[in-house]
Amino acid sequence: MLNQKQLFDIPEEVTYLNIASLSPSFKAVEKAGIDAVLQKSKPYTIPVSDFFDPVTELKGLFAKLIDTDEPERVVSIPSVSYGMATVANNIKLNPNDEILVIEEQFPSNIYAWKKLAKTYGAKIITIQNPGLKDYNGKQWNQDILDAITVNTALVAMGQIHWSNGTLFDVKAIRKKTKEHNALLVIDGSQTIGAFPFSVKEIQPDALICAGYKWLFGPYGCAYAYYGSYFDHGEPIENNWANRLDSEKLSELTNYQPLYKPLSNRYAVGESGNFIYVKMQIEALKQVTKWTPKAIQDYCKSLSIDAAKELTDLGCIIEHPEYRSHHLFGVELPEHVNIDFLKTALQNQNIHVSFRGKYIRISCHLYNTTDDFKKLVKCIKSVL
Repeated sequence: MLNQKQLFDIPEEVTYLNIASLSPSFKAVEKAGIDAVLQKSKPYTIPVSDFFDPVTELKGLFAKLIDTDEPERVVSIPSVSYGMATVANNIKLNPNDEILVIEEQFPSNIYAWKKLAKTYGAKIITIQNPGLKDYNGKQWNQDILDAITVNTALVAMGQIHWSNGTLFDVKAIRKKTKEHNALLVIDGSQTIGAFPFSVKEIQPDALICAGYKWLFGPYGCAYAYYGSYFDHGEPIENNWANRLDSEKLSELTNYQPLYKPLSNRYAVGESGNFIYVKMQIEALKQVTKWTPKAIQDYCKSLSIDAAKELTDLGCIIEHPEYRSHHLFGVELPEHVNIDFLKTALQNQNIHVSFRGKYIRISCHLYNTTDDFKKLVKCIKSVL
């Protein structure tokens, strides 16, 4: 895979290592959005089919990306919290059932479970970060597997840790949850699009994913995949487009009690958003063309030497075998003045995130090894 910076509008003086927060748009995505805005100025040029056909195309692209032959299990939603609320709305627990999460999980994948646990008298079990200097991810994965018991009703987590890139063995976790009839709900916001994921292989009960990071969509778009457990559930809203035969606009007041099949009932109202959907389609076309594996391999080739150099300088980074390469956390030595570092990064136009005790570095095909050399040099200046 070759560098793809020509597809973006990123100035040479900018070192952008923060896609995990918000992605830049492709030039093609930007154009699709502008064209769609201009078309909205002439609504008489928008056919009825645009309420439905582009959404079908979008679902097919996302289904291909996550390796499922069932695009009707995919729906577009506005946010991860919306998708998690839908999951929580269709789960009933028993008192003292356990919901497993990991330490410092992203809030959108926590608040729904806290509310659910309170409703049913269930327990939230948080699997702590072991905090080891070597092979921390290996121990963390084992701790998660050990915590899944007959009391476990739900495991809700990401494929990686969102702030440090620790890789979780969701295939092994899925196997253990099935042994105990527990659900597995995955937040794929920091992996889908940049790290391989197969629904066929992992078989999650639900996969919820933000669309404005590694999938290059506009802020305010997300995706959800719902497995068979949710085939007959209740959506958190009632909108006309999710009902059977809603394509027949002249018959909408023949109120339909039935939903469209599979996961279509869970799509957000106005999911046919003429502007967002066209931007999302352009983005997913490019991501699927690249493939997550190729993106992951490219990011590894860029970052592996820089990560080793930072480790040699006394920083703590998870072992390469147990973390992702498109996103990873750097824990600095205790003596480093974070404010000095933030100022140095700002002065050199280097963009990263600070998440907890980590500098979170996230890269993509528009980055080069020079970006990482510049970052390492900047960090060295404050050590």
